[in-house]
Order: sequence, then C-alpha cells, then structure tokens
Amino acid sequence: MPQNSWSQNNPGDELDPISSLLSEFSDDDFESNFFFQGQEGRRRKAAVVLTMIWGSTIALHLMSWGYWLVWSLTALLGIHAVRVFRARPLKRPEPLIAEDSDDFPSVSLIVAAQNEEYVISNLVKMLCNLDYPKDKYELWVINDRSTDSTPLLLDKLAAEYEQLKVLHRGESAGGGKSGALNHVLPLTKGEIVGVFDADARVTKDLLRHVMPLFNKSEVGGVQVRKTIANVELNFWTKGQMAEMALDAYLQQQRTAIGGLGELRGNGQFVRRKALQSCGGWNEQTITDDLDLTIRLHLDNWDILFLDSPPVEEEGVTNFLALWHQRNRWGEGGYQRYMDYWRLIVSHRMGIRKKLDLWFWMFMQYIVPSAAIPDFLMAIVRNRLPILAPLTGLAIAISTFGLFAGLSRTNNQDRKTFPNLFTILLQTLRSAIYMIHWMLVIPAITARMSLRPKRLKWVKTVHEGTGEESFVSAAGRSPF
Repeated sequence: MPQNSWSQNNPGDELDPISSLLSEFSDDDFESNFFFQGQEGRRRKAAVVLTMIWGSTIALHLMSWGYWLVWSLTALLGIHAVRVFRARPLKRPEPLIAEDSDDFPSVSLIVAAQNEEYVISNLVKMLCNLDYPKDKYELWVINDRSTDSTPLLLDKLAAEYEQLKVLHRGESAGGGKSGALNHVLPLTKGEIVGVFDADARVTKDLLRHVMPLFNKSEVGGVQVRKTIANVELNFWTKGQMAEMALDAYLQQQRTAIGGLGELRGNGQFVRRKALQSCGGWNEQTITDDLDLTIRLHLDNWDILFLDSPPVEEEGVTNFLALWHQRNRWGEGGYQRYMDYWRLIVSHRMGIRKKLDLWFWMFMQYIVPSAAIPDFLMAIVRNRLPILAPLTGLAIAISTFGLFAGLSRTNNQDRKTFPNLFTILLQTLRSAIYMIHWMLVIPAITARMSLRPKRLKWVKTVHEGTGEESFVSAAGRSPF
C-alpha cells in the first residue's frame, strides 16, 4: 500500500470520535449539545406539522375573514420578496495573485468516494493540478467501502500525486457521507476544508477565487455555484441547469440583504474553526450540507456565495432518478427545521437571518404542503382555493427567479447578455420542470408523518458523462 494511503484500522487511534468534536461546545454555547439531541422524534414532529398545516388550511376555509388573512400574509411576504429581488449582490474580492503565495491559507480538499471508478481518476488529476501552491493544499479521498476498482485506482494515483492521501474505510464503517468526512477530518491540516463530489469538475484557478472570501473573520463557509456538465442531454438535465441558476441567483440576493447563504455539498468550503465549533458533520441526517448550514448560522457564522468560476457535476438523466434525489433533498430540508426548531426560534440567530429563514421555509415547504387540503376544501365548498394568493406568490418568485438567474448566469459565463426571447423560452420550459417540487414536498410531508423510516444514505450514480462540456470559467454555459 502506498505510503500516503491509510486503512480504516491504521489511523484509528489518531482519529478523534465525533464525541470529541461535540465536546468543542461549551455549556454556555449549546446546552448539552442540543444540536444533535433535537433529532429525536422526527416522525412525531412531522405529524404535528402536517396536522397544523391541514388544520390551519381547513380553518381558513371556515372563517369568514380567512381570505383577508391570506391576502395580508401574502402582502407581508411579498414585501420581503421585493427586498430580495431589489438587492445588489455583494461585491466579490479580487482573486489571490502569485506574488502573495506565502500568505495563501492552507486548504484541505476532501472527497468521499464509493464505487466511483468512472470518474475518480479524472477528479484526482484535476484537483492535484490546481493553480495553487503545492505546499498549501492537500487532497484526501476516502474510499468508503467501494466494491469496484475505486480502491485500486486510488492507490495507484496516490503513488503518482504527492498531494493525494487516501483513507480506506471498511465494511463496518457507518454514518454515510457525514461519517466518512468526520473520519478523515482529524487527519487533515488545512485552515479551510473543501468538499467535492466525485463527479466534480473545476477550473484550475478555483481556490484563488474562493479563499479571499474568507478574509472576513465572521465567514464560516463559502458555496461555489454549481452547474450541470451533461446539460444538453435532455429536458431533465436542462431543467436542473436552470434550477441551479435559480438557486445561485437567490443565494446571491439573500446574502446581499443579510439573509442565509446555504451550502450545497459539492463545491462547499468551510473554515475549520467554524466546522469544529459546531461539531463536524451530522451523521444522523441524509443531507449533511443543509444540516451544517443551519448549525453554522446558529453558531453566528456567515456563509457566502461564489458565482464564478463554477463547479460542474453530472445531472440525473430521467424523472425517476430526479424524483428520488429531490425526495432526499426535500426530506433533509425538513429534517433540519425539525431538529433545530427550538434554537431557530431562540435568540441565537439574528433577526434578518431568522426572517429570511422563515420566509423561505414557508414558501418552499408550507405552501406546497397546504395545496392538497386547500384543493380538497375548495371542491367541498365549491369555491376557489383560499391559498391561491400565496401559491401565486410562490410561483411568481420561482418564475421571476428563473428568468433573472438564467439571465445572470448566462451573462457571467458568456460575457454577453443573452437574447431576451431565448431566455423567456428557457424560463417557460424551466417553470414547467419546477412543478415537480409541488409534488415532492407534499409527498415527503405525508411520508415523514405516517411511515416509519430507517435512516438511509443514497448516493447518486456517476457515469463520467458530459466531460466534453466542461470549459474554463470564461467559457460557455449551454442552456
């Protein structure tokens, strides 16, 4: 075995268990490590939420002043939406230059790989040849119980690249991706920890653009804009590209008004001090990035967003795969609110972040979940759905965000403003694609409430497709 490869048992004494990371909390900061205690009773909490949503919706139909309440709430939420759309994105700092290389922060890049034989070689070669001082960054790849040729490929690559270090996890290892990341964290040395998926593709100068965003001491994390490598394949991959353009636009606008920036897993960077202060990655969640997002903000760290250069990844290629992936994302998003709701309503998070968090939680989860009881009551009482103004606002936010996001992203990548008619057509197509969220959210709300579910981590299969579409930061973005 190459010198820079470790088996699971080899570093065992050197690796601190997650309990030691949790001990970083003081009793004054987080009572009895409540961050990880709030995960109990998720099904019960989900049932309470579902009951409240159905009960409130039915009550609105039965109250004479229900319409006035809905319209008043729509007006208040609309004001916040206007604030978001009117905001000017934060000015990004200039990238690092070679003359200051002695002052570059040290970086540890981490990739958790399970059965990634089709993409792992290209990823390692790419990340080991970044335009960043070789003594300032390292790459750790975790072979997480792979049964294909991934372990052999990694050992071969470890002998070729000095920056690459490999950790092999055995069959008994658990915790999903979070467990793998926690396992390797004590072995890493960087001030900043970057996490990539095995199918990631980045430009050589990415780290030079990311690191200046950590110059402010309150910044705990940075998320890089994501794009789809195999975008030209079909309707579903084009929809995912637009969805990421929407997410990028909203991230920039939300951080501009002091709202929440969010981590997205692939292409996320976290300050080691911030990561340790909130206990590492949560091994009891199916979406480690969304969970860590909430804990960082509750611990008074900011998360910024880098719009360019992006990180590319493979998009799922059919509706069934998209359905399963979005169900996992949606359920993970719900879990974080249920796990940390007491801390969210407490004084730990600033008022601007708290308002922003409640706004998006309401528009993304509550409004879609209330659509079914609203529709049923409308049929029973032979009237229009009472929540139509809120639903209309949610659709308007999504549609306008798609248009603005596609325009901005296309402009950034092509350096020219796209044809208006083309963007309108792309927006219409993407709005149709986004309807799947109106199905996903009610489905996971009911499932989490009614059916016991074993914690299960599911990885997206990567086939190494779309590599020909990856271009430099100044290249095209095919819509």
